[in-house]
Amino acid sequence: MPKAIRIHQTGGPEVLRWEDVEVGDPAAGQARVRNTAIGVNFIDTYHRTGLYPLPLPATLGVEGAGVVEAVGAGVTHVAPGDRVAYVTRPPVGYAEQCLVPADRLVRIPAGISDEVAAAAMLKGMTVWMLVERIHPVKRGETVLFHAAAGGVGLIAMQWLRALGAVVIATVGDDDKAKLASAAGATHVVVYTREDFVARTRAITGGAGVPVVYDSVGKATFAGSIDCLRPTGLMVTYGNASGPVPPVDTGMLAAKGSLFLTRPTLFTYTARREDLEEGARRLFEMIGSGKVRIEVRHRWPLA
Repeated sequence: MPKAIRIHQTGGPEVLRWEDVEVGDPAAGQARVRNTAIGVNFIDTYHRTGLYPLPLPATLGVEGAGVVEAVGAGVTHVAPGDRVAYVTRPPVGYAEQCLVPADRLVRIPAGISDEVAAAAMLKGMTVWMLVERIHPVKRGETVLFHAAAGGVGLIAMQWLRALGAVVIATVGDDDKAKLASAAGATHVVVYTREDFVARTRAITGGAGVPVVYDSVGKATFAGSIDCLRPTGLMVTYGNASGPVPPVDTGMLAAKGSLFLTRPTLFTYTARREDLEEGARRLFEMIGSGKVRIEVRHRWPLA
């Protein structure tokens, strides 16, 4: 019987269980995938702790790669033997085998390994969403990107460099500053000792930036708003420091008719054609060498 890592209650790492699971045959519209590589992401901790609630018991892991073993009725775009990758909810990835909605599967191109695909899908397609869909970044445009040395951040630095952007990147320490700079950041701000608002204003000659990408949340939200130029866009897409408190929409008017969005990748890839476009762009960026996915850690599933 295949194994999976599941939770029966929310909490710390101690709630994770390695146990037998019944997978079975795929129903209509499903595929059974034998996972060969599984991505580990910060969102997994949100599911484990209950910040993002799941029906229990639940398997964790929103992204992975593997081989299609069987397909259900009506599935035509993938077939047994295909190498595929996925980002899906509810999570199913921390498992030897899993059933995945087939319309969430994309084929992995030749030349891209299962490991790279599994490490890239969620983070890389999030970057595509941020810089090509939510605010299509133009060559020469200056943007502010927080947590630039994180998993999403390092992909974003490379992607933005390829787009020709000027990137003001914030990080927590000097080692992370080196990583962000090497990945393509133009200006790096160590926010633990520097005022990122003052630096952003200085770099832009007081004008501010047209867009801020912020996955930190509570600790940086107010400062990020103050970095925007009039009619600028605040993109808050994570809660690493805690959820953003309720927002007074009048503040957006007072600070320059600002725009605010809280996107999720699942919304931006809900349509099959959008999922395929995001995956195509991601694999194109990886295949061209413009974005390099570094797999820094490997663990056995157990």
